[in-house]
Amino acid sequence: MTRSKNRYASQMILPEFGLDGQERLQAAHVLVVGAGGLGSPALQYLAGAGVGKITLVDADIITKSNLHRQTLYREDQIGQSKAETASAVLIDLNRECKICPRIERLDADNVASLLAEVDVALDCADNFATSYILSDSCLKHCVPLISASALGWSGYVGGFCGSAPSLRAVFPELPNHAASCDSAGVLGPVVGAIGCLQAQMMLSYLLNLSPSPLGQIITLDCRTFRFSGFRFDLAIEPEEPVLKFISPASITPDDYVIELRSDEEAPLPVVPTAIRYCVTDFKFDGPKPTSEPRAVFCCRNGFRAWQAAQRLQSYWEGEISLIAVGDKPHFTTRN
Repeated sequence: MTRSKNRYASQMILPEFGLDGQERLQAAHVLVVGAGGLGSPALQYLAGAGVGKITLVDADIITKSNLHRQTLYREDQIGQSKAETASAVLIDLNRECKICPRIERLDADNVASLLAEVDVALDCADNFATSYILSDSCLKHCVPLISASALGWSGYVGGFCGSAPSLRAVFPELPNHAASCDSAGVLGPVVGAIGCLQAQMMLSYLLNLSPSPLGQIITLDCRTFRFSGFRFDLAIEPEEPVLKFISPASITPDDYVIELRSDEEAPLPVVPTAIRYCVTDFKFDGPKPTSEPRAVFCCRNGFRAWQAAQRLQSYWEGEISLIAVGDKPHFTTRN
């Protein structure tokens, strides 16, 4: 422990930390979903602090347009896997930390296995479909979740599940309009600050500090330079049924599958039997299943699926599931 103690001496001096705290971190196994703008600072501070094992999940590649906020990467790494590249950087940062990269998208099929042996999950995907999938599974398996989002000049970070209510208890409905960093813009320092707060919340949880970060939301507005926040310990979980995300592999022959992507967006539908519709097609006396027990809506990021499903719920009482197919990255070959 002598070498490690020297490395972590500055944080171990803190009365709330000490040798016991450092040993807690070294024994911890955390899941980090997303190695982009939020993940870049969070991963570096977690590895730097001496977290023992980090399983890193990201299916995406490094792109030039993201480098202003994804500061783990360089221009000569464009086209490479984020998970693998981030893993190499973190190992160089702290070889005492075990990094396990997983080049895959987190979905409803693999989320339970990814959470099986971790102490806490960090949601750095900044994708609401991924966040709801993670939150639903964390609630079911009683795994704490530190989730965050950043857009434009502002963002938030919160501690959900475990001993606290889930993401759905605080955000049961999606906004009326979907926006992303690509469509609405975002500043690098905004995302960086939120990612740092995620790392701090996770460390506070692992150190068992009081007040607990679980049940706490922190908001940051960099346009007006204001921090705010609130506790949601008494938030009520929404009643079933709720709209949940599934993977394309979960589609059955009996499902009524609706493909909301256009022919140009997706020449091949999610399954050959899918019927193409637009969100606006679903209104009173609109399309609905006849004998099928379940309707399944599919789009790229899940937002249109959510909207169409809510419309269908207004005149059909059957089971509805959602699919966010995402984007398939194309990796470059390493030399």
